[in-house]
Amino acid sequence: MTSTQVRAPQAEAGRTRPPRGSRRPGSTRWRRIITPLLIVALWEGASRAGILPPEKLSAPSDVLAAGWRLAADGTLWRHLLDSLTRAVIGLAIGGGLGLALGSVAGLLRLGDDLVDPPVQMARMLPHLGLVPLLLIWVGIGEPLKISLVALGAFFPIYLNTYSGIRNIDERLVEAARTCGLSAPARLFHVVLPGALPSLFLGLRLAFGAGWLSLVVGEQVNAQSGLGFMMMEAREFAQTDVVVLGLLIYAMLGLLSDLALRTAEGRALAWRRGLKAS
Repeated sequence: MTSTQVRAPQAEAGRTRPPRGSRRPGSTRWRRIITPLLIVALWEGASRAGILPPEKLSAPSDVLAAGWRLAADGTLWRHLLDSLTRAVIGLAIGGGLGLALGSVAGLLRLGDDLVDPPVQMARMLPHLGLVPLLLIWVGIGEPLKISLVALGAFFPIYLNTYSGIRNIDERLVEAARTCGLSAPARLFHVVLPGALPSLFLGLRLAFGAGWLSLVVGEQVNAQSGLGFMMMEAREFAQTDVVVLGLLIYAMLGLLSDLALRTAEGRALAWRRGLKAS
């Protein structure tokens, strides 16, 4: 047997074959944009054919032209910056409070007894239904918009932080205690990794609720922001600008969710979950 014949089976054995049913990420990523492109194409075609009247729903090309016009004169960027500022501040306040109170209620029995009951009661109230009361408490200025975003972000973060901590297997904590880990070390090496999946889910839900709250808040006596831009366009029957604002909200939500999913994949690289076949 020649050396070439000996090396050939070894080379074949050294090749790693992907498991059956697995797909390369790049080979399937393009398929995720097929449905959106198809919807846009059908939308444009229906508008050009007169099925969708422009006063009811503008064509995608008209919406794109409106966005280009508003971006060129700086109007779109000004409103977008104001909306992003409100969203960041509200998410930071609501998310920070939810994380802190959820950790206290999840880690401490006294915190569970004192914090969780009133939070669960308040959770049953629709936070967007609190607008009349918030108008009395904080007025109609910027605090109203930020408060709505904070309320929308608070409950998903709190509930998922609390649930993530309580669903950790107690035997893992006992094993860490037996190995001599201190309380801070157990918190960092056992509790935090175990609660991270639920926490990331809470963040994704909080971002979605925060954007929804911002849409409502910016339509209540606002002077800037995407919601104000949409309300002003409605007064002048500018359907293309209204649709533009909705699409920007959707893109902001999609981009924030994509960023969280990327961060989740990096932070939870050790986890092996079920993958779609």
